[in-house]
Amino acid sequence: MAFDVLQIDGRELLTEPYDRRRAALEDLFTEYELTPPWTLCPMTTDIAVAQEWLESWIEIQGVEDLVIKGRSQRYLPSARGWFKIRRRHTTEAVIGGITGTLARPQILVLGRYDEDGRLRPVGRTVLLRPDAARQVAEHLHPASLDHPWTGARFSSAWGSRDPLDVTLVVPEQVSEVDADTAIDRGAWRHPMRFARLRLDVTVADVPPFGEGVTPAAG
Repeated sequence: MAFDVLQIDGRELLTEPYDRRRAALEDLFTEYELTPPWTLCPMTTDIAVAQEWLESWIEIQGVEDLVIKGRSQRYLPSARGWFKIRRRHTTEAVIGGITGTLARPQILVLGRYDEDGRLRPVGRTVLLRPDAARQVAEHLHPASLDHPWTGARFSSAWGSRDPLDVTLVVPEQVSEVDADTAIDRGAWRHPMRFARLRLDVTVADVPPFGEGVTPAAG
């Protein structure tokens, strides 16, 4: 998926505005008659079209968000010079662990059960707000040694090797979370936002591992 061009025949285009780089990229596709697997990333300046993409295209596996760039922007290496807009959904997952303490949880480590009945990690939340932490703490219980994640190690972020200090809890509480669509091998790549505890549903009502953002009971 080609979305920008930074050099052509040894000539750097970093200082060229995005409009010119985009035109050069389109010319390359035309000149070389590029076809799949080469794909030119769609681009529009029409807000209505972008809105339609946000509402429909992001449901396609592998398409995570819209990237908004200034038409006169030059390319800035190692710098974020644009904005990403992600479509987010609410869904449910089982609370399998926390960071912090049982009295003051900070981050929820979440899981879902697979078809073999194993609780599989699917991601974590961002830091809980104080009121949310108090709400969750009232319903947490320390796990016994038969917790399915006993001995497991958790990373602080997707793709990171930095460990996350996790305290396991009895996996009996369901959390509603606000999540985006970036999922890799059944797990969310980005931290989720805690919405509320779902005391009205059980872990059996949570969507199975690998199902994405499909919500459970309303």
